[in-house]
Amino acid sequence: MSDQQIPLENLNEYCSTDVHQKEKLCRIPFTAEEAQHETQPTHINDLSWRIFRIMAEFVEGFQFLSETSKEVTFWGGTKVLSSSKWYKEAEKLGQMCAKSGYAVITGGGSGIMEAGNKGAKEAGGQSFGFNIQLPSEQQLNRFVNKGLAFHYFFSRKVMMAASAQAYVFFPGGFGTLDEFFEIVTLIETNKMQPTPVICMGKDFWGGLTEWIEETQIKKFKTIDKKHREIFQIVDSAKEAFEIIKTSEERTIF
Repeated sequence: MSDQQIPLENLNEYCSTDVHQKEKLCRIPFTAEEAQHETQPTHINDLSWRIFRIMAEFVEGFQFLSETSKEVTFWGGTKVLSSSKWYKEAEKLGQMCAKSGYAVITGGGSGIMEAGNKGAKEAGGQSFGFNIQLPSEQQLNRFVNKGLAFHYFFSRKVMMAASAQAYVFFPGGFGTLDEFFEIVTLIETNKMQPTPVICMGKDFWGGLTEWIEETQIKKFKTIDKKHREIFQIVDSAKEAFEIIKTSEERTIF
């Protein structure tokens, strides 16, 4: 069963009655993992329990956030090595944040996430990790003081975005870009109050920025020029922290 949302008024289109089992079945595609173990369509009661599981993740996540303050969220790739400049800058920024009383939140995994958590923990600060449960890839790194595991990517993303007073994006893959564009979109559409969005690494983010400015803004005019100002690009932890210091603690969006 996939995690796609289905309007309630269209639910019957996805459901049918099995003449043998006399039970309501939902014709919703399985995830890749579920497809290895399941061959029959999903029962409607299974869908209902999935909804409760989603609700539980949100409840637990918001309870977690209610006990924190002055959060800065770090995003970045799992494949960034400890020898990388950006790993070291993430570690340094984590230290700077912790020493000034900011809580560092990451996805709890390896690479940039590990670096941010390491810097915060070794500086004696709050080091949090919102981990995602994957079959064989991601485990909570050892520098997380307090962690929370999620089954769903979307509920985890909401928690990482819900109350931070600054967002820092290091070099990463599709997941990092997905999270970057989601935050920028929320600010652009006024679903979130203006909040510092910091991109670390001109050599990584420069090409994307050039495409946004030349293709989206100038050529196709799909973005207003003023919205380019939502995010800033810096090249060091020191520059990033100067922006973070100007941020204000905010409520959950």
